[in-house]
Amino acid sequence: MSWTWRLESADGTALTSPASPSHPNQSDAESWLGEQWRELADAGVVRVTLLDNGTEIYGPMSLAEE
Repeated sequence: MSWTWRLESADGTALTSPASPSHPNQSDAESWLGEQWRELADAGVVRVTLLDNGTEIYGPMSLAEE
């Protein structure tokens, strides 16, 4: 399995930069996002969707602070 995040702009366009690395499991992918979300938001990522081998698992999820 290959878990990745699709990083998106406000209109849902997938961003190619920055890129999400592949993770061996959902937990590692979620931990990575938890550590990186502020930097991703600063780089222009507005929302993310979790993918498992290209299949949407959940999202889109906003990176905006509440």
